[in-house]
Amino acid sequence: MKVIIIGAVAGGASTATRLRRLNDEVEIKIFEKGPYPSYSNCAIPNFLSRDVKSYENLLLNSPESFKTRFNIDVEVNSEVTKVFPEEKKIEIKSEGKTYTEDYDKLVVATGAEAIVPSFIKGVDLPHVFTVKTVPDVVKLDKFLRENEKKRVTVIGGGFIGLEVMENLTRAGFEVSIVEATNQVMAPVDYEIATIIHKEIHDNGVDLYLEDPVSEITEKEVILKSGNKIETDAVVLAIGVRPTSKILEVAGAKVDDRGYLEISDTYETSLKDVYAVGDVVKKEDFMLGGLTNLELAGPAQKQARALADHLAGRKSKPVSVIGSSAVRVFDLNIACTGLNEKKLQSDNIEYKTSYVIPMDKVGIIGGANPIFMKLIFDEEGKVLGAQAAGRGTVDKRIDVVAAYIKMNGKLEDLYEYEHAYAPYFAPPKDAVHLAAMVGQNILNGDVRCVTMKDLRSLYEEGAYIVDVREKNEFENGHIKGAHNIPLTEIRNRISEVPKDVPVYLHCRSSQRSYYAYTFLRENGYKNIYNIQGSYLWFSLYEYFDDLRLNREPIFTKYNFK
Repeated sequence: MKVIIIGAVAGGASTATRLRRLNDEVEIKIFEKGPYPSYSNCAIPNFLSRDVKSYENLLLNSPESFKTRFNIDVEVNSEVTKVFPEEKKIEIKSEGKTYTEDYDKLVVATGAEAIVPSFIKGVDLPHVFTVKTVPDVVKLDKFLRENEKKRVTVIGGGFIGLEVMENLTRAGFEVSIVEATNQVMAPVDYEIATIIHKEIHDNGVDLYLEDPVSEITEKEVILKSGNKIETDAVVLAIGVRPTSKILEVAGAKVDDRGYLEISDTYETSLKDVYAVGDVVKKEDFMLGGLTNLELAGPAQKQARALADHLAGRKSKPVSVIGSSAVRVFDLNIACTGLNEKKLQSDNIEYKTSYVIPMDKVGIIGGANPIFMKLIFDEEGKVLGAQAAGRGTVDKRIDVVAAYIKMNGKLEDLYEYEHAYAPYFAPPKDAVHLAAMVGQNILNGDVRCVTMKDLRSLYEEGAYIVDVREKNEFENGHIKGAHNIPLTEIRNRISEVPKDVPVYLHCRSSQRSYYAYTFLRENGYKNIYNIQGSYLWFSLYEYFDDLRLNREPIFTKYNFK
């Protein structure tokens, strides 16, 4: 059997090497359009800051290593230009020559290409770049350093945009980032994104939200609002689209966004032609159907499943829940499962819990708060989670992701047994606390609103009680709030009205929950705990106050 693979990065290289490990007799040949096979595309932006010292460190294998280790032939700088499914042949263009190769099985792992929007005037100028491949990032880096350019505008606030922004900033460039929507990093909800916005601002980056690009000139990026950003270079990072044209022309079925349609065994509508990676969608574990998720992990899992099938083993389609993580300067962000935006658009009922515990025992040096959000349904089934913080947020989200894949519920998360020691985590970790708060909400032990409701409550003149200590209150509070510390509330209960709704908060919602239970047990019915409390309130409001030039609702922000 002769297997030809188009594309030598995550999907293609993984299919080839797994198949070789299962079958040493099959003939395997890979054609790669670019000069490098099997590179670490996720680490490409890190070359800009020299966290990756040389672009050569991004290269994981060479054609020679594929041959000596796996007896796999790899042809680089070789573009497959046509597929002839009836004849089981492909046409290749390399070094000015065109030739054909036959196959028994064809695997298409062409991935996705960066979107260059034609509706933006000036995208074809020589100082406009994308960062999708190793040659892309080398070209950008060379342009900036050899021409002593200093000002860079990044268009797009997704993963690639954020990573390029950070690495360029750390390399000493003056960076602006433009996002057409109201937040960066679309997979997380707004209350997590606001924490990222502040981190970006605090590191000297100019962040433009809800202001799409209308034109790029030699010296400026012009936004829809009329704002003009002086710039020496522009990086387009507004998303990717599947590189499927070669098979579409050959007659393969694609969906309305260009993703190749595949069977449970990754076979396209063309016989003996398969596809994996970013050129296809993945099974949606959460909602059923298919979803796009352009990440190396799912691509490699698909590749393994396809290789098993080609080797005659049973395999099943890879399903995804959308786990991802990113670092933005000193802030770590991770998420998994469904977010509120998706649940709302699909009219799915859900509830949320918010907690702000430390990532390790607080008296240990280096402990940092974790801002964690857990999403669940009325039955307690876990639907998603998001977290941000300067500590290890990713391992908390990984735990939730594992339980989601097992259809776990809140009680399962609460009972999960973690590896505890003061340097690693508190006895009740963020995951436990988020599940506990969720259980309290479902059991009716507490009624909550969130930081998203705070501004409207303030504008309506709601009765807000701050249960922090007096010195904390004096260091910053919601304008018009009433300070009744938790340590005094038993003696001052008469000051809490029963004839109007009362909204309680503290620094992290823990002390205000204690106050809530005390008031509840003493006959108060119309009370609410504001999830997030002052620490998250400040982060949620801060950057929007700046960019919208609006009046703060606090006497002073608190971020610690």
